[in-house]
Amino acid sequence: MTAVRSVILGCGAYLPEKILTNDDLARMVNTSDDWITERTGIKQRHIAAEGELTSDMAVAAAEQALERAGRRPNDIDLIVLATSTPDNTFPATATTVQARLGIHHGAAFDLQAVCTGFVYALATADNFIKTGQVKRALVIGSETFSRILDWDDRGTCVLFGDGAGAVVLEAQPARGDDTDRGVLGTYLHSDGRYKEMLYVDGGPSSTGTTGHLRMQGREVFRFAVNKIAAVIEEALEDHKLGASDVDWFVPHQANQRILTSTANKIGLPDEKIVITLDRHGNTSAASIPLALNVAYEDGRIKEDDLVLLEAMGGGFTWGAALVRW
Repeated sequence: MTAVRSVILGCGAYLPEKILTNDDLARMVNTSDDWITERTGIKQRHIAAEGELTSDMAVAAAEQALERAGRRPNDIDLIVLATSTPDNTFPATATTVQARLGIHHGAAFDLQAVCTGFVYALATADNFIKTGQVKRALVIGSETFSRILDWDDRGTCVLFGDGAGAVVLEAQPARGDDTDRGVLGTYLHSDGRYKEMLYVDGGPSSTGTTGHLRMQGREVFRFAVNKIAAVIEEALEDHKLGASDVDWFVPHQANQRILTSTANKIGLPDEKIVITLDRHGNTSAASIPLALNVAYEDGRIKEDDLVLLEAMGGGFTWGAALVRW
């Protein structure tokens, strides 16, 4: 029996022009380059310009992904946009992207799983493709996290940046084993008991305001390392694979210590980790596709490479995906 796989045909990315360095932040809040670098691994982040929206960045990333995939906007049947920072409460920012790309058919919606958003969006689009409901999908992560930061809170404002990344998925026939190109498996989890550790203290229903990001950093770190390692092991065991079978580990870019601790826990060598944290900061749902794009552009990720994705975000949500490039 012939299987159907969601194959990544192309990826794209967009970063705002403005760069905010650690030294810049040291002039805004009680911090220093050494303090930020030692605790996070971040050296700089990109910040959206005044009037630059989540949809603007999403469109730019999507257009590049479409061009590299050799597909036109009208070839797309579905847009899933992962974001925690939409243009408006409604409509979905994905519909704005759909309109600006000139797509007048299919479906477009936002998905909110915070930093795990891209993995959730990839899983959602993959399932639409596998059930035969759509042929091609755009999966986008786009965030303007700078708009929900408390710039007086050095524990959070130093961590985050803005940006967008996208991939084009297409249904293609396959053998149905792990040598297939495409999404091989996705693994999603959440546990709402931990909301107070990482959340935004505002919203239309609660305060009528946008609010600011709040985080208990030490608790998040402990939870992240354990849960991320567990979901990675789940994914590998499900496919009877080991860490040595993975060509590239493309994690959510949250914190250098989390990335290193997770890789060490599952036995992945540092040279297999794609890290953009130092240049991008934590861009939430955009961080994985931004990192994928960097590794594609510099030639690290090649056709048939096995790529492991993982993320954890507020909720808590966490998940992993195995993709044959």
